[in-house]
Amino acid sequence: MKLAINAVSFGPKVRINMDLIKHAESLGFDSAWTAEAWGNDAVTTATWVAAQTTTMKVGTAIMQMQARTPAMTAMTATTLNQLSEGRFMLGLGPSGPQVIEGWHGVPYGKPLTRTKEYIEIIRKIWAREEKLEFEGEYYQIPTRAEGSSGLGKPLKSILHGDPSIPIYTASISPKGLECAGEVSDGVIPMMYDPERYKELLQPSLEAGFAKAKGEKSLANFDIMVGCSCIVSDDVENAMMPVKANIAQYVGGMGARNKNFYNDYAKRMGFEEAAVEIQDLFLSGKKNEAIAAVPNELVDAVHLVGPADKIRDRLQAWKAAGDRGEVSTMQIGAAQPEALQILAEELL
Repeated sequence: MKLAINAVSFGPKVRINMDLIKHAESLGFDSAWTAEAWGNDAVTTATWVAAQTTTMKVGTAIMQMQARTPAMTAMTATTLNQLSEGRFMLGLGPSGPQVIEGWHGVPYGKPLTRTKEYIEIIRKIWAREEKLEFEGEYYQIPTRAEGSSGLGKPLKSILHGDPSIPIYTASISPKGLECAGEVSDGVIPMMYDPERYKELLQPSLEAGFAKAKGEKSLANFDIMVGCSCIVSDDVENAMMPVKANIAQYVGGMGARNKNFYNDYAKRMGFEEAAVEIQDLFLSGKKNEAIAAVPNELVDAVHLVGPADKIRDRLQAWKAAGDRGEVSTMQIGAAQPEALQILAEELL
């Protein structure tokens, strides 16, 4: 089992706790991951962290694909990987329609088709076996789109890319997980119960592995799961920020009839709670939506409570790691003692 740390939090001002990240690095954490929504970007923050660490890998979880061309993402990843001496990891995702269309102002389209084309282009650029040409539904390189000059020509990257840079995709939907199993090196699911791999992930990932070119299995595929860890004897109070995050995603990250996180909570067995959370959140009753998040859901997917409770629950995560069903725990934590417990139990 590898440990990773969330390196950035969202808010009106960019916040990166480098002291905590360096502490995680000293404890043996494998990587640090940045993110973006509709505020700070994932690349600048990843660069900041990479410049101030020495052994820890740095990744993006995730870079929004529609915000950048595949070539721009390949250039960025190559540059960061070279400057960090091979420590960069690329996490990609389609985000959701509300963000892509409401913030970036581009059509959401077919996320799985885009993901497959996007990754194929990036890998072609990194391989440098030939000048870049691509003909797909979303990307035609060189472009022949309306308004183009017709002067575009195939090019080969000046920088020599590294085809071994791992590519992760963020997904929780069955088809998204299947796509990850087929075309990526790892997947980043959220709200994951380590005791339910066979129900939540296995069927879709195995279907993807079967479609992949070459041998593919859990032995060479990374399942990196997000998990908050808060050490506190006041469990109810400590759960509140975690519940607020769950309510935001299950209740408000999408429309009523198109919310991937709400659908996922239902597949986890919390259908009644998922409906209630969404109804309250979309009615503007955010505090009530937070209160409607069951303690059982928090305990299934996060680590909140006294140290002994956390150590006990970590045994399920450790067992999942031993089975190969979780490769990396990506930890959201603000306490050095939380990182210490995780390192003692899992490293």
